[in-house]
Amino acid sequence: MRCDVVTIFPELFDPFFSESLIKRASRKKLLSFKAHDLRKWVKDKHRTVDDRPFGGGLGQVFKLEPLSRAVQALKKEKKTKVILLSPRGKKFTQTVAAELAQEDQLIFLCGRYEGVDERVAQHIADLNLSLGDFVLMGGEVAAMAIIETVARLVPGVVGKEEFLKERVPGRSKRNTQGFWEFPQYTRPEVFEAKGGEKWRVPRVLMSGNHKEIAKWRARHGKVIGR
Repeated sequence: MRCDVVTIFPELFDPFFSESLIKRASRKKLLSFKAHDLRKWVKDKHRTVDDRPFGGGLGQVFKLEPLSRAVQALKKEKKTKVILLSPRGKKFTQTVAAELAQEDQLIFLCGRYEGVDERVAQHIADLNLSLGDFVLMGGEVAAMAIIETVARLVPGVVGKEEFLKERVPGRSKRNTQGFWEFPQYTRPEVFEAKGGEKWRVPRVLMSGNHKEIAKWRARHGKVIGR
């Protein structure tokens, strides 16, 4: 899979793409990542990417032309999704991540200021996505969150496939059932907190009885992103 990000702050992605499993996935050629400066696709000498909104109002709006040129230049694969990050977009979930993991290329358009010309959402983006009912300063953090969520679903990125299978109830081939998350504990079995209070690991997890452990996890877990 190839991930391209269009932003006016490409340097924000340098540490993200060069750390942890993301970097390892790139080295193993499971995924490729690149952040592109939107100003590369403007033609005026001032490298202008925004303008005042029609109808009046505060702030500036990203222009249609440079985003259109960027997508035309970057779109290399048949199975490509162009994603506009927007607080008015569809809420991103684990199910959406599983669907995006089937693509060969993802192009993320990161807005700033007061937003992006609506014609980008209407005619250029295949999908408008939001992390939730809140407004960020731009789409960069949202793009990072989505890339990381999708990347871990690509075979080989998190290591053994069992890591993913274990947490997917009724797992389908497309992995669209959501993730089953439950509380996790590790050593020490007993931790003595300030004041002498002892915080213990639930005894059932120490029992070795896998049926009872499965029941406990079923009671205390929840499905994420179905």
